[in-house]
Amino acid sequence: MNQLKVLAVRLRPQATQLLAKLNVPQLSQRGLSSGPPEAFPSGSTSYVEEMYFAWLENPQSVHKSWDTFFRTASVGAAPGHAQPGSPSPRAESHTDRAAIQEAPGHTKSQAMADKLVEDHLAVQSLIRAYQIRGHHVAQLDPLGILDADLDSFVPSDLITTIDKLAFYNLHESDLDKVFHLPTNITFIGGTESTLSLREIIKRLERTYCQHIGLEFMFINDVEQCQWIRQRFETPGVMKFTNEEKRTLLARLVRSMRFEDFLARKWSSEKRFGLEGCEVMIPALKTVIDKSSEMGIENVILGMPHRGRLNVLANVIRKELEQIFCQFDPKLEAADEGSGDVKYHLGMYHERINRATNRNITLSLVANPSHLEAVDPVVQGKTKAEQFYRGDTEGKKVMSILVHGDAAFAGQGVVYETFHLSDLPSYTTNGTVHIVVNNQIGFTTDPRMARSSHYPTDVARVVNAPIFHVNADDPEAVIYVCSVAAEWRNTFNKDVVVDLVCYRRRGHNEMDEPMFTQPLMYKQIHKQMPVLKKYADKLIAEGTVTLQEFEEEIDKYDRICEEAYTRSKDEKILHIRHWLDSPWPGFFNVDGEPKSMTYPTTGIAEDILVHIGNVASSVPLKDFKIHGGLSRILKSRVEMVKNRIVDWALAEYMTFGSLLKEGIHVRLSGQDVERGTFSHRHHVLHDQEVDRRTCVPMNHLWPDQAPYTVCNSSLSEYGVLGFELGFAMASPNALVCWEAQFGDFHNTAQCIIDQFISSGQTKWVRHNGIVLLLPHGMEGMGPEHSSARPERFLQMSNDDSDAYPEFSDDFEVAQLYDCNWIVVNCSTPANFFHVLRRQIQLPFRKPLIIFTPKSLLRHPEAKSSFDDMVTGTSFRRVIPEEGAASQAPRDVKRLIFCTGKVFYDLIKERKNQDLDKQVAITRVEQISPFPFDLIKQEVEKYPEAELIWCQEEHKNMGYYDYISPRFLTVSQARPIWYVGRDPAAAPATGNKNAHLVSLKKFLDTAFNLKAFDGKTF
Repeated sequence: MNQLKVLAVRLRPQATQLLAKLNVPQLSQRGLSSGPPEAFPSGSTSYVEEMYFAWLENPQSVHKSWDTFFRTASVGAAPGHAQPGSPSPRAESHTDRAAIQEAPGHTKSQAMADKLVEDHLAVQSLIRAYQIRGHHVAQLDPLGILDADLDSFVPSDLITTIDKLAFYNLHESDLDKVFHLPTNITFIGGTESTLSLREIIKRLERTYCQHIGLEFMFINDVEQCQWIRQRFETPGVMKFTNEEKRTLLARLVRSMRFEDFLARKWSSEKRFGLEGCEVMIPALKTVIDKSSEMGIENVILGMPHRGRLNVLANVIRKELEQIFCQFDPKLEAADEGSGDVKYHLGMYHERINRATNRNITLSLVANPSHLEAVDPVVQGKTKAEQFYRGDTEGKKVMSILVHGDAAFAGQGVVYETFHLSDLPSYTTNGTVHIVVNNQIGFTTDPRMARSSHYPTDVARVVNAPIFHVNADDPEAVIYVCSVAAEWRNTFNKDVVVDLVCYRRRGHNEMDEPMFTQPLMYKQIHKQMPVLKKYADKLIAEGTVTLQEFEEEIDKYDRICEEAYTRSKDEKILHIRHWLDSPWPGFFNVDGEPKSMTYPTTGIAEDILVHIGNVASSVPLKDFKIHGGLSRILKSRVEMVKNRIVDWALAEYMTFGSLLKEGIHVRLSGQDVERGTFSHRHHVLHDQEVDRRTCVPMNHLWPDQAPYTVCNSSLSEYGVLGFELGFAMASPNALVCWEAQFGDFHNTAQCIIDQFISSGQTKWVRHNGIVLLLPHGMEGMGPEHSSARPERFLQMSNDDSDAYPEFSDDFEVAQLYDCNWIVVNCSTPANFFHVLRRQIQLPFRKPLIIFTPKSLLRHPEAKSSFDDMVTGTSFRRVIPEEGAASQAPRDVKRLIFCTGKVFYDLIKERKNQDLDKQVAITRVEQISPFPFDLIKQEVEKYPEAELIWCQEEHKNMGYYDYISPRFLTVSQARPIWYVGRDPAAAPATGNKNAHLVSLKKFLDTAFNLKAFDGKTF
């Protein structure tokens, strides 16, 4: 064997040269690839010669195919063509070895061994070339116009012509040679272990270069790559029974005839039809069927407007008459709010899945026209449904996202959402993404719309396999979707199905696409519909008859006509019928609150003390915390003893008390575990054991609800959308998103504008999400000062000019009628109460809180237990409680303010000794505007000049919102502005300029003659 080892050493340089020539990563001395994992199978450079030497020693020690191969090769015959009288290996083994030793590199055996090594390595490289780059030449475009990858270049290592064999140092004469297949990298042989080169190429082309293009070799997990290879390479794997083909045809009939019906009845209406990608309906149903078979019970879908009505009708199974009546211009709205166009509406439906005979719940989330904005919302809702079911592995609940090609490549929120996919507190354990690849945007050619080869390339960042498929091959589509569903439910990872199709009409039915895509639409006008193609195929092969096909069409047409007749009886539009996230038992049967009252939000003092003690301790033994944190915990102990709380402790008591009541609390955002300003510390870290943490909030009571606090990725748009979706799932949870600084929320403006501000009025969807936005002018520059309160107030829907009717339930009625609640609390106690009120209300509204920064440690910004115990509640307005309130008729000036500036004002008032002449009232709830309490304050000080003081610039902040509302309740008395002058930037970056402007407006606030002689 020593001689054989010598020969192996001599042959290895030959293999190395071949590897270098083919650009194949070489193996290290330990057999590990220098490239990506599995770049080349371990030991493959010596595999053939080892087989050869083993055969020389004992032909029975190798597989019979190798025995046949070496017998024929040893006498110079082409492998696969045995010659009579082949010598025995044993008889020649010693001779061969002697010859090799005597004339290395020149003997016949040496040459044969070299050739064997080179040829087998070449075949392995060829197989890998198809696995990696075969998709580039796959026949994906049903129109035959564009290459799906936008590149006509054909990789040089794919055998598209005979002359390309030379790339591997192979020749046409080698096509009929037989090669032993490397079982660790391919399944093209099936039960066969050897194939001719011709057959190898044929099978690779059939797998990788027809109507399916596979991208998966970038995945750095060998098992997952093998799984995909096996699903697609195994010969005959993509076979369908006649029953499966008939089901597919029936689904295509429903998909296409639905669009045809709408086109006939409402030819001049926008509906964003699915024509050109009708196969999406069978595709979605296949994913759902396969997932149901694997145990999924709840599927949450998100999609854009194209094809939405078809999905509602044929996937969700919305009543057709409810869809058709949406086209009636005389239909009256029965619900409050503005409603939305029909192709934005959502739906929730429980039914039996016919394929599996199991219950399935389907939820299609309503969304705006802002493409891809719904993605993180769907993921958040999915995560919440999994959380409440205890489905930690995603075995019962999953999500499906449908995308357009231009939006998938162009919208950044797609990338943000992908990067949530494997984070512990955000993962949904895999999503099936289906891209409706029309190969066009609105009018934009894909070559002008993206820089990547495919619109799906963004998915590569999370190692999601990407399956491209020609949408005019329904069976290929269905097979790919079945594999995608199986992948998701096997590996709990994302997967992308790219349906390469076309858009038969323009962006909408009224649009003329020939203006900008004349050649494409000339071809589309000639294109035979996929239903006709597939029906002709099945009729030709005898799976169905023409009569059966026509009967299927007539059957569905009758269903549509009967539903259309019933739809004419619908006179009223009920938006609630389209609700995507119902809360059973929370509202009454009419969807209204069960009452218009709520209990006080204070809690027993012993509960405050208990929570405070836990917040001041480390519940785990032998857990070493940071020295600085020890000081913080000691200070909390002292506060509890003194019956006071700062901002962090008040928040702790809010969350802890809700957990005791069975309310799940979730706090998410950038750095929220510690807190941007190092005040929260809800997650403790062991200073000596890596990644050992403790969340004291989860150690309050044995039967408490769970508390989730999670640092998010550095994303606002995606994460806020996710938390909004999480809050959709249940009213019995306090879901909070905190911006690192309030200024940064505008990166998520789309979620705020399209979902949070207007979600209820468009979709009758309540949501109690809380936005915590650090805000305050403290000389930290224009990007670390303002949460832009003016924007939230501008979008508030309360009427500034309507004088309200005050009643006993005025506060609750106001909250019920508003679109969201905007507050700026000046005390920890009020912060405690407003968060608890959020859960105690008999309905849900988004809550926007401008939270403090410097007040977190301000010595005056503390509250007593007396303001938090049983019987206390949130104070919408905190009136003057000092000397000025004792003699209100002597007060010369009444200053209204909100938030942190209050502490600047009381300090300056004390410095100027104006405690009796100037009253200061804090407006804690800004919207809905507390007309009743403001009226009381104004009337209490009849001789006082009314001032609104804010630290923000005049064109920002609150003044434009509060001014007309003050005039509504104060009648003739004006409300003067005191604050910084109008500006383009929200704050200065110069500390001195900040202090100068602060002093200037504080001087004005307490100059009792500042407005003498001026006209309002």
